[in-house]
Amino acid sequence: MPIPPSPSFERGEPWFDDGNIVLLADASNVAFKVHRGMLARHSEIFQSMFELPPPQADVERVDGCQLVRMYDLPEDLSSLIKALYDGASFQDRSVEDFFYVAGILRLSTKYFIAHLRMQAIRFLSQTWSYTLRGHDHMVEEAIRAPLVNGTTYPYVHPLHVLNLARDTHIKLLIPSALYFLSLYPLPDILRGDHPKLLAEHPSRPSSELSAEDMKDYTLMFQHRIDTILNFVRGMCGQQEQCSTCEKERGICTKAFRRLALNLSYAWMPRTGPLHFMVQAVDQLDHDYVVCAPCRRSFRDKVFEAREKTWNELPGVIGLPSWQELQAADLGATEGGPNGGTTSPAQKPDARNGVKR
Repeated sequence: MPIPPSPSFERGEPWFDDGNIVLLADASNVAFKVHRGMLARHSEIFQSMFELPPPQADVERVDGCQLVRMYDLPEDLSSLIKALYDGASFQDRSVEDFFYVAGILRLSTKYFIAHLRMQAIRFLSQTWSYTLRGHDHMVEEAIRAPLVNGTTYPYVHPLHVLNLARDTHIKLLIPSALYFLSLYPLPDILRGDHPKLLAEHPSRPSSELSAEDMKDYTLMFQHRIDTILNFVRGMCGQQEQCSTCEKERGICTKAFRRLALNLSYAWMPRTGPLHFMVQAVDQLDHDYVVCAPCRRSFRDKVFEAREKTWNELPGVIGLPSWQELQAADLGATEGGPNGGTTSPAQKPDARNGVKR
């Protein structure tokens, strides 16, 4: 059987002159000349592929090297190869940085490249966090960070994060992505016309909400609204003066009723309860009608409620605890039940609204 002719192709980056194997992104005919030892060292799939060479008559060759046809996007394949040689550099300066992470995560999952997959998960979970402290840091960044190409931090739509997590079998990112997705009205999600959803890139995840996630979105949306209303009507509206109150009887209690009334007018359908609770504490901190012991008592109760709300988040959509999700996707647990819960002394500055 004659050897097939060499296909026409475009040289991709990287292309090593001393490489001994050529990977061809078949759909686009972009080729990468690399070293088979490097690929086999990091990937079980490549190692197995090279252990069983095809019959010589069937070998396609390019530039004197065996050609392997790959059914991946050339942008993703280029990023993966560079990451294997030079290490991955993950950042969150723009939506393009997210697409870079998405490409590496997809292929590291597909080709069983454990260290790159783990690195990508850890990076994404810094923003789409499994800890309350991480959530608070994300909100602080959203408040402070400047617009980039007309979009706000973290520059990527939570629906893209959710669909990437589904595609790569990462449950750890799902509760946080759904929590932030529930801030968006369902008609807006179904229209798919948000600027973040319209960003063009070959590595962009799907911009459509699946039937499974439609259910989970609805559960999270309702839970979020219920949490806010229970906080305003229950915790704030029924808060009594503490046992060491320094004011005349009833003064602090009336202030808590006034706070509940103000909050009931202030909340909007896109309000996040975890941030809203901090704003309530911040508002009371500036109401000096309330004595210091009552303010401290209220603060402690609010931050205890925030921890409870955070710990319950995975269960809203039928997932196991944060600790179990972390162990499954990162292989180990770190820290306590919140991986570093925000305490009252560490509360974020919540005097501004979160930008979206």
